Amino acid sequence: MTSLLKISAAIALLSVSPAFAIVGGAPAANDAAGRSVVTLVGSRGNFCSGALIAPRLVLTAGHCVQPGADYRIVEYDRDHKPQLKGVRRVAVHPAFNLQAILAHRATADVALLELDAPTKAGQPAALGMPQLPLNAGNAFAIAGIGVTIRGDGKSGGVVRTASLIATGRPGTLQIRLVDPTTQGTTSGLGACTGDSGGPAFEQQPSGPMIIGVISWSTGPNVTDGCGGLTGVTPLTLYRDWIVQTARQWGMPLGGN
Repeated sequence: MTSLLKISAAIALLSVSPAFAIVGGAPAANDAAGRSVVTLVGSRGNFCSGALIAPRLVLTAGHCVQPGADYRIVEYDRDHKPQLKGVRRVAVHPAFNLQAILAHRATADVALLELDAPTKAGQPAALGMPQLPLNAGNAFAIAGIGVTIRGDGKSGGVVRTASLIATGRPGTLQIRLVDPTTQGTTSGLGACTGDSGGPAFEQQPSGPMIIGVISWSTGPNVTDGCGGLTGVTPLTLYRDWIVQTARQWGMPLGGN
């Protein structure tokens, strides 16, 4: 199967009666944060989320854009028919380690994509870092286009958001989030397949800021699946790389 056909197959899964994204019945996003989320599809049949941080610049997870594949951003017209937008180049943080992500360990799971042309389907969001002190119980929000039913790509494709809280010992390398109602012990709100690369937001004095990207998820009680923990890679150690890469590509980020 050619790269284009594989990308088309991934889009088809997202184009048939999409229900929820993010498991647990998360609401549809209708705010500025949700409008920054874009759909990323690859020639290996995978799909991820990303966030616009400039008109032609998308932030996503490093594990979403591995070498040897082609990637496109999906835009939807008024009839929700998908159209592909080209990606000019991709940069993955040089310290990213795929094996670490597969084991739910911390790594530099961030990447940037430069689009061929500005997208008409989104609104860039501001880039920041988590506020200190970073403690269990701190509130965050995630957004993505992933599935509500694990293994069912047709249940994804609509941007949804979920309000979660930090658990355990959050730090500069990794933040683990849970549904405040279920605390990760039973199924609740959380990221799932397709939400990888989506933004994690924190409400700050200047407004909602992207402070990290979604990297992985578990089921309740750290089992396989979704609806338990959502692992976020904070931008604390990686924001400078993002800003520098954007500047090298001729797209300096506002306020930097």
